[in-house]
Amino acid sequence: MLKALVVFLLAGIILSLFSGLFFLNQDQGGSRRMVRALTVRITLSVILFLVLAYAWFSGLIQPHGVGPG
Repeated sequence: MLKALVVFLLAGIILSLFSGLFFLNQDQGGSRRMVRALTVRITLSVILFLVLAYAWFSGLIQPHGVGPG
């Protein structure tokens, strides 16, 4: 469940990023559609951060150290 939510949020972030790029090229940067797409991207990024922080504090995910290099 958690992995699916993280993948869904990452896909939404990438989709919003590319839609903002599309609107930037199509409207030459003068539209509210680009601002809306970037606002959605920031909102999804904050939600992803909060989900990961909650999962870490509740013990659903465990951080691990980097192996010997």
